[in-house]
Amino acid sequence: MTNIDDLFKKPNLPSNKRQADISQDSNQKFKVPKLSPNGKLGTIASTTVENAEDADEVTGPELQSDNDEELVDDDEGRFFGGGITKDTAEVLDFIDEQDKDDLSKPEKIDSVWLRKIALSFEKRISQNAELRAKFEDTPQKFMGSEADLDADIKALSILSEHPILYGEFAKIGCVSSLVSLLSHENTDIAIDAIEIIKELTDEDVEAEQSHWDALVDAMLEADLINLLLENISRLNENNESDRAGIYHVLGVLENLSSRGSIAERMGKETSVIKWLVARIQRKETIIGQNKQYSAELLAILLQSSAANRARLIESDGVDTLLQLLSPYRKRDPAKGTEEEEYVENLFDCVTCCVDDREGKARFLAAEGIELCLIMLREGKMSKSRALRLLDHALGGPDGAVCCDKLVEAAGLKNDSHTTEHLLGILASMLRSLPSDSAARIRLLAKFVEKDYEKLERLIKIRREHASKMMGVDGEIERERASLSGAEREERADEWFSRRLEAGLFSLQTVDVIIAWLAAEDTGARGRIQALLADQDETFQDVKKTLKDQLDNITSSAEDEDSDLREMLATLLLHL
Repeated sequence: MTNIDDLFKKPNLPSNKRQADISQDSNQKFKVPKLSPNGKLGTIASTTVENAEDADEVTGPELQSDNDEELVDDDEGRFFGGGITKDTAEVLDFIDEQDKDDLSKPEKIDSVWLRKIALSFEKRISQNAELRAKFEDTPQKFMGSEADLDADIKALSILSEHPILYGEFAKIGCVSSLVSLLSHENTDIAIDAIEIIKELTDEDVEAEQSHWDALVDAMLEADLINLLLENISRLNENNESDRAGIYHVLGVLENLSSRGSIAERMGKETSVIKWLVARIQRKETIIGQNKQYSAELLAILLQSSAANRARLIESDGVDTLLQLLSPYRKRDPAKGTEEEEYVENLFDCVTCCVDDREGKARFLAAEGIELCLIMLREGKMSKSRALRLLDHALGGPDGAVCCDKLVEAAGLKNDSHTTEHLLGILASMLRSLPSDSAARIRLLAKFVEKDYEKLERLIKIRREHASKMMGVDGEIERERASLSGAEREERADEWFSRRLEAGLFSLQTVDVIIAWLAAEDTGARGRIQALLADQDETFQDVKKTLKDQLDNITSSAEDEDSDLREMLATLLLHL
């Protein structure tokens, strides 16, 4: 007798049906069609059985047809195996369309949105502080709130795309809350806050000055600069994330220094300059990004404020900078590296310092002239930078001592391809060296030797620059002819820039040198006239350049401008 269990056993018959892919999303697996707009039933997109060869063998009871109302399924199979009325389906479709419209609309970034975000941000800070205080010895219980706070900090970056909200962001107190996170126990939170502050204050943000000022003033009021310095002292650059944090700190300081008063405040009220000088002296096998950035920021602060320069000079900063440059007197840094930028930034720092009287004195005492001459003889990359540095050291009413030292060090034996700076140095020496002094006589002798050979080179340089200027001046005159008076005034700065690019400054400088030589030495005057006459030129061409330069000097009480006007007027009389 057959066992009753055997009657209900599943037969071991071969099956040609594919097994379901268990990797498929179960929601997609059993998804059924959405109702079409006309209320007709669509086909099932996916079922558990993919081959429908036995479709005529339907199992289960047959669905009853209702003749009163047409039954349909919506496109998503909301009522799989069941039915809804056509009117109901249309209502559901309408609701779906409204949901889609709401999702497709971008969130409006306005004051209401800002207050909502600010409220959430403040709650996150408070919640994290409470949990940290309550579970101080159990980090697992507050790490979740820390992750939420981190996400809210990063969400504030969208404000950089809407700087018009900066003022309100500051007014509701959110700025001070953001700045306060720089003292958070978790340095990762502090670094994220610093990065957001850097992003909000970046020069690439298209913020109006008033909006930027409102944001930055609120940050400074919250003691931002001192908190940044505190983070510098607690971050360890041997750790990659901390090293990135210091880079962001430097970025914030650079952004803030775009306002001159803040740059001066950094030097006067904080230890920023002291830290930067120490950082650029730190020995590194390969010059890193932060060392280079520190040198760049130091150059920016020195360019922004005379007080900052004075502070660095008083602390023997010029000597420190020259010592850092000394290894590059014969060795060039690799091109395109952080080290190359670092060296350029060091040159910029020294150049800023030697523009001031005390800076020139410290430069001389630290044997800066001698170092530059070595670079001119043996350097490659450093040669043009050293020449520019000498140009600044010898310039101005206080450059006479440097000029005398250059002559004493036989600096005139050096040559350079950087014509503009070399001409500047010669002009400074002729202007600054006392008349009848041994140094001035020695300088003039250089132009007399070898049958005035250097005068020929000087006239050749003048003609090269005068030719370029003639072409640019012709273009500008043609443009001026078709413009009104207001339009001409509007484009005046642009035209002046074009003339400078064409060599206006070099032409003015070489004509000043020619005028000095003609006024000082009768033999030189005759030789210059003969050389000019070769191409139908006269001293009138030189006088025209000097007069244009004199006319363009603004009326100013500055001693340097006054001396320059007096010198040009005197040279014009001698010509």
